[in-house]
Amino acid sequence: MPGSFIRHYNYQARINANVSPAEDAQFRIVPGLSNATGISFESMNYPGYFLRNNNGNITLVKNDGSTTFRNDATFKRVNGLANASWTSYTSFSNPNLYLRHYNNVLKLEAVVTALDKSDATFREVAQ
Repeated sequence: MPGSFIRHYNYQARINANVSPAEDAQFRIVPGLSNATGISFESMNYPGYFLRNNNGNITLVKNDGSTTFRNDATFKRVNGLANASWTSYTSFSNPNLYLRHYNNVLKLEAVVTALDKSDATFREVAQ
């Protein structure tokens, strides 16, 4: 969805255009909380809060320091499934599951179809 951004809204990760406030779509990409070869997404306007898998739903949650949290908030960058010059993200603990959007909500799911691959491919934008 060109022109749309990953953002948090009411602690749920979504993908939307025209994000207000803009900070809701700004994340610091840091070394993975469970493994430094992965990455984690820390909210810019809620420091200490990270995007985390919660039973397939991606939510913004304060880091509680637990092993479970660290595992759920760590992802691995891979070549984009629909465009190799962009990026897809797998779950670090289950590399068969990808971050993808579905009905504007960010999920962690298996990717099968061409549409799934498109919905799981993102372009990182530095500001």
